[in-house]
Amino acid sequence: MPQERIFDTEEAVEKALLIGVDAYDEKQFDFRETMDELKALAETCRLDVLGEITQQKDRIEDKSYVGKGKLQEKDYVEMYDVDVVVANDELTTAQSKSLNDNLGIKIIDRTQLILEIFAMRASSKEGKLQVELAQLDYLMPRLQGHGKSLSRLGGGIGTRGPGETKLETDRRHIRRRMNEIKHQLQTVVEHRERYRSKRRQNHVFQVALVGYTNAGKSTWFNILADESTYEKDILFATLDPKTRQIQVNDGYHLIISDTVGFIQKLPTTLIAAFKSTLEEARDADLLLHVVDASNEEYRTQYDTVNRIIGDLDMDKIPQAVIFNKKDLNEGPTPASQLPNVYVSARDEADEEKVRQLLIDQVEKQMESYEETVPADDADRLYFLKRHTLIHKLEFNEENESYEVEGYRRKAEENGEK
Repeated sequence: MPQERIFDTEEAVEKALLIGVDAYDEKQFDFRETMDELKALAETCRLDVLGEITQQKDRIEDKSYVGKGKLQEKDYVEMYDVDVVVANDELTTAQSKSLNDNLGIKIIDRTQLILEIFAMRASSKEGKLQVELAQLDYLMPRLQGHGKSLSRLGGGIGTRGPGETKLETDRRHIRRRMNEIKHQLQTVVEHRERYRSKRRQNHVFQVALVGYTNAGKSTWFNILADESTYEKDILFATLDPKTRQIQVNDGYHLIISDTVGFIQKLPTTLIAAFKSTLEEARDADLLLHVVDASNEEYRTQYDTVNRIIGDLDMDKIPQAVIFNKKDLNEGPTPASQLPNVYVSARDEADEEKVRQLLIDQVEKQMESYEETVPADDADRLYFLKRHTLIHKLEFNEENESYEVEGYRRKAEENGEK
């Protein structure tokens, strides 16, 4: 009787070694925090992180990333049969080649890890196009410097002649594909802009949830919008933009959007590549900044988000803060000079706190009004309930009318419909 063969169908996990330089001329980031994030990014990409090599230097080496001494540390790589080394910064071609030549294994950097996660998370056609564009944008400047292996002679109709190299062909192909993607994305952008323009004409108040990755933005989006979008305790759970209309204060309609999470050392090219997920935030009347209060480095994360908000010219938009994960926080109560609440998404009572924070911040951008509405003018009453925040609605039997008091946007001051 032949022996039964057993096949291992489990996906092979690559063993990874992290490497980072704590450079004195780059102190805008918390080095230890960025290394912890690099580990989380690597594990999100299903890498088995065995350890790390770090080095303190005045600056990152232009040609080799780390100093010559660190390049000699091959023992760890060989002893533990490491498959890939992951750098904590975006590497140049020269730095990547130097590490590869000295360590003899695959080298990837922080940006490649983030792009890999983006590729895993993107679900819509738009999101997938954005990922591909970001990947090509990353690849383009790195084609040069890979030696003669890329070179081959080519010719024939439609080519630039017999002197064209494979490198040049690849570049031309990438440029063409990038232009195709940009054209397709522009169509989506124009479509979204028409919707936003219509909302602006209708004076719809717009709120955007922003924050560090894994802070809980999607959780609060689902609670406020009564939705069930993807939420999980992982990095970059949300990539594709989500926008919903919600009601507060028994009728007032506003728009709320979820956005991609930020992270330290998030390259500006990646932010640009996912511009569509942030366009809703750029047009917002209010930013709700969700912060993971249980994270020991929550203040660093808070500052990182505000720095990126500034880079995106969004720092003039009013902001309120949701200090989230109160149930997991073992440290002191967080504080901010901005309007804020300290809550847990698991506490139903805290949902009302967030909604009240939202209402209070909307009111700050409005003006108070009083209006008498005849009882038979149902359309006007419906409009006020939908487009203004009503605080008082009483029926006056003497003149058979409703006395209405509340807040409305300046555009509705003269009773526009």
